[in-house]
Amino acid sequence: MVHHFGATPFLIAGPCVVESDDLNVRVGEALADLGAKLGVHVVYKASYDKANRSRLKGARGPGLEAGLRALERVRAATGLPILTDVHEPGHVPAAAQVADVLQIPAFLCRQTDLLVAVGRAERAVNVKKGQWMSPEGMAGAVEKVRAGGAPEIAVTERGTFFGYGDLVVDMRNFTRLRAACRVPVVYDATHSVQQPGQGPDGASGGLRDFIPPLLYAAAAAGADGFFLETHPDPDRAPSDGPNMVPLDQLYGVVSVALEIWQRAREAVRA
Repeated sequence: MVHHFGATPFLIAGPCVVESDDLNVRVGEALADLGAKLGVHVVYKASYDKANRSRLKGARGPGLEAGLRALERVRAATGLPILTDVHEPGHVPAAAQVADVLQIPAFLCRQTDLLVAVGRAERAVNVKKGQWMSPEGMAGAVEKVRAGGAPEIAVTERGTFFGYGDLVVDMRNFTRLRAACRVPVVYDATHSVQQPGQGPDGASGGLRDFIPPLLYAAAAAGADGFFLETHPDPDRAPSDGPNMVPLDQLYGVVSVALEIWQRAREAVRA
């Protein structure tokens, strides 16, 4: 069995939502090249459906069947393992046929039936911490997935609500989540700078410039993996553009984060 969360640090990256084959594969090829050059395990991330949109007409993606077929084509073209969100238990069997990693969105991290269903799918599972949850509160979510029998589990920190329009990241949470949940802890640097409902027409906004410094801080603070949404032209992306890393900047950002991660651990060992 391939251990997607075993060799640290690892990288989960890709566009927010499945788009055209040309774009999906272009991003995937860039990620495969990045992984080979930097010696880091990369998991390709894209959602076939973004069910938790701010507005009714928000871009959601191509849907279950077409989206999963598109993700299959990315794997065939790049050789990368695939991660995608699941929002309801009925989607789990189909998603598990394609995805190597099933992800629970932050808003759904307390949904017992969904957590148990992904645990039973015999796939690695990444559970995103709810924006209102304490690190210790996530132990229950992991327990549900573990009870289902998931072979690998990770938990992702993606910030905590601060008032109505911003998220803050408590760098202590990497240590606290690891102690409470006993699984690798991922840092989602892109959704941590999201501003829910603060963009044009009530869509989510974001503060992209803060992604690198927060990522570097998390690398030093103990994150085991990094989660970064990326796009060749984020300002034209159908979803979450304001909080995505431009694809041509990703290599530089990740390479610095990996260097900080390594130096921080060398300092601890010394």
